[in-house]
Amino acid sequence: MTQTPRLGLRANLAQFTLLVAVNALVGGMLGQERVTLPLLAEQAFGLTAATGTLTFILTFGLVKAATNFFAGTLSDRYGRKPVLIAGWLAGLPVPLLLIWAPNWGWVIAANVLLGVNQGLTWSTTVIMKIDLAGPERRGLAMGLNEAAGYLAVALTTVATGYLAERYGLRPAPFLLGAAYAALGLGLSAAVVKETHDHARLEAGSTVNLSSTRQIFLLTSFKDRTLSSVSQAGMVNNLNDGLAWGLLPIMFVTRGLPLGQIGFLSALYLAVWGLGQLATGALSDRWGRKGLIVWGMLAQGLALAVIAFAGGFLWWAAALALLGAGTAMVYPTLLAAIGDVAHPSWRARAVGVYRLWRDSGFAVGALVAGVVADLFGIPQAIWTVAALTAASGLIVALRMDETHRRRSA
Repeated sequence: MTQTPRLGLRANLAQFTLLVAVNALVGGMLGQERVTLPLLAEQAFGLTAATGTLTFILTFGLVKAATNFFAGTLSDRYGRKPVLIAGWLAGLPVPLLLIWAPNWGWVIAANVLLGVNQGLTWSTTVIMKIDLAGPERRGLAMGLNEAAGYLAVALTTVATGYLAERYGLRPAPFLLGAAYAALGLGLSAAVVKETHDHARLEAGSTVNLSSTRQIFLLTSFKDRTLSSVSQAGMVNNLNDGLAWGLLPIMFVTRGLPLGQIGFLSALYLAVWGLGQLATGALSDRWGRKGLIVWGMLAQGLALAVIAFAGGFLWWAAALALLGAGTAMVYPTLLAAIGDVAHPSWRARAVGVYRLWRDSGFAVGALVAGVVADLFGIPQAIWTVAALTAASGLIVALRMDETHRRRSA
């Protein structure tokens, strides 16, 4: 006899914990590239122009953004678990392509597959956790999900920086990615359970919007809150794309060794990851809007400090602030989407939001690459700092508070 699903973290603790672990493996797949690929572009393939070097982020961002959109639609149509498994199948070849790549085209191909992997797996784990958690602890659920993913990115970044310094850029750093992909696929296929029935339970008998086109327009443009959240997510990943692609190159030119570069990248990611353990839960208590506004402004300030100051300690402090600002924003944006979207179309709304959010990688690669090639990396950082602060002001002016509205 089929057991009736129950909502809430306590009632679904085992599956929720398993999905946290799976998302940590998803983050580890991304972490294998954070330090190694920008340096591989210059040292192994001779790419010197920033726009050329950042093509892997541009490709990754475009593919991941599009895949996020389809992940929501497919998970509503076929269920969450098949989409999760498909994402891991796409990720299996990625580390092998990076290890054996004879030219930059192979790296681009690997990032196409990595974009599919990240879009399907990360989006689906987000949707599944929202399904399980129900409305009361949504911020906490998103904080745990994103913390697991980005702590894994941070730890893998440290590990790959160490492995690259000791054993070279290939193959050692990418062997971690191969292990992550195999383990993620095994857990998803054998142990993870479908959660679509939990969303149906929360939705009840009311379905107030069904057209994917309607959901796209509402989330992107028509609803003041959903559209504010979408633009903030895009700008957040725009500045993360800059941090991923250009900061390691700038640090190399300023004479930092690989170990310190790996530490700086991991510090940013670790503060981001750990901070979400607190900020997701705080958004359940304080509301969503304030954390988003101040988080975006903190990111803009941090980028300005990186562009203005010099030296390891200044950069470390600024990257810690950048991570803290991102931690304030990341789970809170997802929780806000979950607050507004009806359970019957929430997965598709999450997919649309993540479409816009991860298109920020592509926009960031283009903007930062072009400005860096024309005027230098510091000027690119200043440009992105201004865009990030402006995004926070847009949220302050347009977004409604979502958590208090639900509980009112």
